[in-house]
Amino acid sequence: MYKFLIATFLIFFISKDSSTLSWNHDYRLEWSDFKGVPTQGTTTVAVTASGISFSFSIRTTNTRLLNYNYSVKAHFYPEQSWYIKERATSNVLNHERLHFDITELFARKFRQRIESTNFTMDINAQMEAIHKEIQEELKATQHRYDAETSNSQDIQIQNDWQTKVILQLNELAHYSS
Repeated sequence: MYKFLIATFLIFFISKDSSTLSWNHDYRLEWSDFKGVPTQGTTTVAVTASGISFSFSIRTTNTRLLNYNYSVKAHFYPEQSWYIKERATSNVLNHERLHFDITELFARKFRQRIESTNFTMDINAQMEAIHKEIQEELKATQHRYDAETSNSQDIQIQNDWQTKVILQLNELAHYSS
């Protein structure tokens, strides 16, 4: 007898009816992609809502894992992303683009960890542990990025982050979607 399981987990800001853009090496976000309503009374100029969708399926017998498939994708959520047109600059757009690139970086790290794990019959717990680790690391990195760049205000640090993320994306190109 075979058991079949599908689990889907969505990270950050996703709603059932929202449109999404999947990360694509050949496409850079534009201000026209930010369709959400800005938060009033904030000093924030723009917000990028992005996250990772994750699902997997397994095939088992009563005693062993036969195989599994998975999907991990980085998404941008236009309806939850916004900017204040009068204060938006190209530097702010580049900062927001890198938030999405960081999401893709962690999607690649997620895929890498899945592919390097020797799963057992406890695959559900193992997948959930990887998922939780990646989610925590992604969140911490996004916060550190904003803090270190002063939300795009420190141009040199912004450029350093850009270089670092591009190098890491290239190092993990094998795990791109």
